[in-house]
Amino acid sequence: MGWNRIIRLTLVCGCMVMGLLLGWLSPSEEEKQEPSAYRFRILVKNRMTPVKNQGSESNCWIYAMLATIETEHLMRGDSVHLSVAYAMRCLMEENYRLTYLSGGKRQVSCRGMGITLVHLMERWGMYPYDAYRGGSSPVGKVVQHKMLHLAEMAYRHNRGLQACQKEMDRILNKAYGPLPPRVYMYGAEYTPGEFARSVCYPGEYEGFTSFTHHPYGLRFPIEVADNWENNSLMNVPIDTLLERVRKAVSRGHGVCWEGDISEPGFSFGRGLAVWPKGIAVTTGHRQQQFECHQTTDDHCMAIVGIAQDQHGTNYFILKNSWGTDNPFGGLMMMSEDYFRMKTIAVFLSKEALKTENSHG
Repeated sequence: MGWNRIIRLTLVCGCMVMGLLLGWLSPSEEEKQEPSAYRFRILVKNRMTPVKNQGSESNCWIYAMLATIETEHLMRGDSVHLSVAYAMRCLMEENYRLTYLSGGKRQVSCRGMGITLVHLMERWGMYPYDAYRGGSSPVGKVVQHKMLHLAEMAYRHNRGLQACQKEMDRILNKAYGPLPPRVYMYGAEYTPGEFARSVCYPGEYEGFTSFTHHPYGLRFPIEVADNWENNSLMNVPIDTLLERVRKAVSRGHGVCWEGDISEPGFSFGRGLAVWPKGIAVTTGHRQQQFECHQTTDDHCMAIVGIAQDQHGTNYFILKNSWGTDNPFGGLMMMSEDYFRMKTIAVFLSKEALKTENSHG
């Protein structure tokens, strides 16, 4: 899910053809200086770790899902801050393995979904942020290219999966730093796997989506490019999805949001994601935009709160990963109508769902 430059050519769906060219690298000076017509009252603000900056990496899904897990624990009173660099390192090693074992037919990119991060943790474990911060320069695409080249060379010469392990470790250590042998937290010693299970047990997070080309109440593998693991999500009506997220956030739970940010109403410089007045917000219109490729899996953020503007319109507060240079210190205010129209998927803990069910 990259954000540095989005170029969209939508398909003809019998009703509209539209070309959009939108750059989200950084807000213009004019945009940053423009006074906002919005005034917000914070209704809910959950705890979170500091806002980070993914730079030119296509790994917002890692930042967002880790932020979701961090908020979940911080609201319970636990101090949890997790390593993006370690997740990237694990992803790069999976690039190598999958490319080799598929004979070069399957190549994993740096992109993914929130649930992809959860599965990486289940397979590889996790380190705290302070124990493994990685480098300050974006290296994902370079390392990915090296991993794919290494795997293809090993496969062509039939050298075996472990033949390039030393060279792979050398590349990963140079890019992200050598791995600490163990995880140390509060006087206790863990393996990366043990530490990961202490902050996110297997199967803890549930994925939801809302589209009408599959029946509600059933799971299906969402048809977006970033779902290379072919994960199935529960399909529910969009208002059910919105209410589920609203209740979870109101009760202190972390929620990971994935969706489309290529609309003119999305502006990092103003910290806003608003749906234009007068344009239909319906299930049919939402489905039409997905089928016409006007709603795609562009970006991923963590929902950390709820706000209301001066007109009584409700917004979700989202923690972005593009740095802090906007009016809300890097946070975004997303209107509920924008959420309804542009959400691809959300991920939240089963604990949040238990809380919801216990309150009817």
